Order: sequence, then structure tokens, then C-alpha cells
Amino acid sequence: MHFIRKRQLFPYLYGMFWEILLDALRNAILISGLVGIMMMLIESLNIGSAGRFFAGLRRSRAGQVAVSALLGAIPGCMGGFAAVSLYTHGILSFGALVAMMIASSGDEAFVMLAMMPRQAAWIFLVLLVIAIAAGLLVDLLWKPRRPEAPCEDGYALHEEEHGERHFGWKRVALFAGIVLFLAALLSGLLEEEEADAPQGFTLLSEEWMYWLFGALSLIVLAVLVRAKDHFIEEHLWHHIVCQHLPTVFAWSFGVLLLLGFGLSQVSIADWISANPALMVLLATLVGIIPESGPHLVFVTLYASGIVPFPVLLASCISQDGHASLPLLAESKRAFLRAKLVNCIIALAAGLFVLFFTAV
Repeated sequence: MHFIRKRQLFPYLYGMFWEILLDALRNAILISGLVGIMMMLIESLNIGSAGRFFAGLRRSRAGQVAVSALLGAIPGCMGGFAAVSLYTHGILSFGALVAMMIASSGDEAFVMLAMMPRQAAWIFLVLLVIAIAAGLLVDLLWKPRRPEAPCEDGYALHEEEHGERHFGWKRVALFAGIVLFLAALLSGLLEEEEADAPQGFTLLSEEWMYWLFGALSLIVLAVLVRAKDHFIEEHLWHHIVCQHLPTVFAWSFGVLLLLGFGLSQVSIADWISANPALMVLLATLVGIIPESGPHLVFVTLYASGIVPFPVLLASCISQDGHASLPLLAESKRAFLRAKLVNCIIALAAGLFVLFFTAV
């Protein structure tokens, strides 16, 4: 009898393993594809405007803080790179740098837009308000010396942007990949099945979102047809496909897989709900890491309904993806000071919201 139960248990566990694995893989492909589409649109916008997209800074401190916060609010790293470059060249104040780092969520901004577009819009607005207020306060109270050495511009434009156009294998591979993703998106192959899903969440269940990203994919396809070779190879292939997407996919797949098995075996939600203040502190400390990826844990936990909003808020404030990496290379002192200010604000904001939502 015991042997029969074992034989019945193995197919169940085997089926559950493949269900969780395929579900994590499907969602990771969906997230990575949407992130890639949005990144390519942002890149096209910047290069197509010949860098004027980031121009027009005003001379006032308040104007610098506002513009820097808006640059940080742009999904991805490009706005952050621009703000860091302007800071290291003495154009932006330290408070403006802090505002950018608070408003920026790195590549996680794309993931939040893919997972929860409505909530993401409100989160970005809250981050923008906090960023501007914090930046103005920092400029009023704290004026450290700027690093003298200029850093390498993170959004440099090259003469090759106006070079030749050939249909090489990289352009063809990008075109084919987007067409396949578009077909899978609109056909429903990437849609998560809600039936029998163990404590999971549904990505982009609204049908209009599929058609919206389908339209954006068509715009990217048009860009691929008309763009020059340098833009395709350097900006889209090497920067986005080779540098960003592997990280986004690996972390998304790993986190979703871990949560899939964890939620089916351990009651993570019960432990976290009993320790929300500890999760706010953990999210703030993880935010010190100047890299996109680890913070996806908190985005996924919030989208799953496991952690409350204050935890995600603390994570978004303290982390800025890898937008601050050029700053770390140029001035470790400025990087540590800015991160310290961000962590203090993240911890205070997270605990403040947690206290008032618990009352």
C-alpha cells in the first residue's frame, strides 16, 4: 500500500514541477519581451532626437532637481546615465543627483509596467513627488563638493548614427525575434492560465494591454527597417539584447521559479505579513546594490500580493538599477553619500506609510 502511494505521488510531483517550470518560463519570456520592446522605443526616442530629448536644463537649483527627477523617472538606465553625466560635469547639483536616484527604478520600471501598469503609474508619480521634495531639501541642507573628474557620457551620440544601412544578420535576428514575440503575444501563448494556479498572479490579464504592446512592437519593427547599421548593432543589439535582456530574463525566471516552488511548499506570505517592518529594512538594504535584478524580488512579491506597498516603495526609493554605476566609477564618495541619503529616505518613507496603513 505504501509503495502504491509513492507511485501515485511521483507523477503528481513531476506534473507540478513542469507546471511551475513552464509557468515561470512563460512569464519570464513575457516580461523580457515587453521590457525589450520598451527599451528599444526609449533608445530610438533618444537617438532619433539627436540627444535633444535630454537637453534644455534650466539654471535654477529647483529646475535642476525637477529635470533630474524627470530623467530618473524615464524607465531604464538612459535618463539616469544622462543625469550622472550632467552631475559629474558640474551642471546638476547634488540634490538633483539624489532626486534622480530616488525617481529611478532602473529596468524594474519596465517590469512593473509589464506586471501592473496601473499601479506602476501611481508608484512612478509618488516617486517623482518624493524625489523632487528630497532633492530640494538636500540642496538646502547639504552641499558637498562635486567630483572634479568628468565621467564618460552614458548617452553619447556618434557620427556613425548617420552611416550606412544593410540588412545584416543582427537586424534580421531582431526583426524575427520581435515578430515571433508579437505572434505569441497576440495568439495568447504567453498568457498565464489562471485555473489551478497555486497562489500566483496574472500578468497583463487586460486584453487591451496585449494590443497596446502589439502596436508598440510594430513601431519597433518599423524602426528596424529604417535605422542605420550603427544604431542596430551598438544601441539595440549590444546594449539592449546582449547587456540588459539576459539579466532581466535570468532574474525574472529565477525569482518566479523560486516563488513558484516556495509558494507551493512554504507559507511565505504568513511569515512576511508578520514581519513587514523587517521587509522594509531588507528592501532598503538591497537597494544599495547598483544593479538591476535583485530588486525584482520585491516587485514580484508585491505583484503576487505577498508584501505590502511600503516594502515596494522602500525598494523603489533606495534602488536605481545600474544608473549610478558611472557615478561609482567616477566618485565613490559621491556614490556613497547619495546612497546613504536614499536609504534614509527609503527607510523613513517605508516605515511611515507602514505605520499609517497599519493604524
